[in-house]
Amino acid sequence: MLSIVLAVFCLQSIPSFAQSLDVIIRGGTLIDGSGKPSIKGDIGIAGDRIVFIGSSKGKNAKRVIDATGLIVTPGFIDPHTHTAGDLSNPKTSSNAAYLMQGVTTVATGNDGDSPVAIGDTLAKWSRQGIGSNAALFIGQGTVRREVMKMSDQKPTPEQIERMKSLVATAMQEGAIGISTGLYYAPGSYSSTEEVIALSRVAGQYGGIYDTHMRDESSYTIGLLGSVRETIRIGREAHLPVMISHIKALGADVWGQSADVIALVDQARKEGVDVTASQYPYTASGTSVTASLVPRWAEADGALLKNLRDPAVHPRLIAEMKRNLERRGGADTLLMTAARDKSVVGKTLATIANERHESPIDAAIQIIEAGGSDVASFNMKESDIDAFMRQSWVMTCSDGSPGHPRKYGTFPRKFHEYVYEKHIIPIEFAVRSSTSLPAQTLKIKDRGLLKPGYFADVLVFDPKTFNERATYQNPAVLSTGVRYLLVNGRFAVDNGSLTQVLAGRALKH
Repeated sequence: MLSIVLAVFCLQSIPSFAQSLDVIIRGGTLIDGSGKPSIKGDIGIAGDRIVFIGSSKGKNAKRVIDATGLIVTPGFIDPHTHTAGDLSNPKTSSNAAYLMQGVTTVATGNDGDSPVAIGDTLAKWSRQGIGSNAALFIGQGTVRREVMKMSDQKPTPEQIERMKSLVATAMQEGAIGISTGLYYAPGSYSSTEEVIALSRVAGQYGGIYDTHMRDESSYTIGLLGSVRETIRIGREAHLPVMISHIKALGADVWGQSADVIALVDQARKEGVDVTASQYPYTASGTSVTASLVPRWAEADGALLKNLRDPAVHPRLIAEMKRNLERRGGADTLLMTAARDKSVVGKTLATIANERHESPIDAAIQIIEAGGSDVASFNMKESDIDAFMRQSWVMTCSDGSPGHPRKYGTFPRKFHEYVYEKHIIPIEFAVRSSTSLPAQTLKIKDRGLLKPGYFADVLVFDPKTFNERATYQNPAVLSTGVRYLLVNGRFAVDNGSLTQVLAGRALKH
């Protein structure tokens, strides 16, 4: 009987090994994504799968890559991007900014902002073709806006049911979970109980909860209060929770990374599945409005009206001044993308000086002219280092226009924090960029160099793997990716993009 079982197992396992190989990657330093020490070895690929890891002696392939002196890892997985628009546009669907960082899979629809029709978007990507694999969250802010517009009122029971139905439909169509942007309007108008009700629906379908928390500073309930709220949502909605771009934002909360880590560690001991993502920059990326304007002023789409209303002006100015203090002052806000091009590349302090007015008055003028994205320099390296060392923290870009993180996050993490500052070992960095996000997002058969897994494989040169994007020139492709395979096809070949759209729309 045992021999029959073994024979059946072999028949199921051998075909992928027995077929002719398309690619052999030979002689590289293999870091498999599990966190285990690197080894020297070869990888064989047939079709869209890895079929062996070990010695390729005696084996032939249509193409053999000499990876001597190079690092070979699983393709990186970014759990927090803003690529939905890029992927849906044929001109940018190759996702070049991410491929040249070694990223083969992205999740998008974060911060509570996603397409409403998840199924339609995934289907469009499949028809059109995309450069990287991509998965979608359903945004809680999107769902609330669909049902309640920009109202700051408490939803009625009927409105709650409509929102729950939208979440259920999105999960059935392939969403990997629900995301929130509780710092932003309209998500900020939602109570914890409302968020739990919707998250419970996502959890019933096996989804996860991803959050830009209500507060990463001291705006409302504070950084620690927001972490506690996130943990409560995971516990009561019965689903894993991921804190997006974890940070201690602003002088009010610098040094609280230790307290955040303690809260998460305790929750994990108690059985709540809590993880976090992080980008390796001291500047966050947001907008002038989100940085300085209190959320109440945006309710019902009345922001411009409120900015000009003498009755609310004193309160609004006072709160904007306090928010500017939280951010560290006008010197810390760099305009990165705006309708008024004259402000781009300047700090709010510079603009205010040029216009001979206060920073708040200058900010209001910028908002009235259409607003601006900003790089907000508000973090301390010691907090970044502390979060990065945690086994439950993965790499993300939170890529947005005007910030170098969209083009440079992953190479920067390796160059600065592995090779230069020695904050984490390379195996740890690879795991945080591959198997940890794959496990967190519940993406099957990706994130490891392992026979039977999809052939999302990165080959990079450790000597040249680095970002080139800067705050002054943020849209510059990174260097050092020698080869990148997405589902067994070359997206980057000998350092150059191939324009092959080998990515797949990944459904839950």
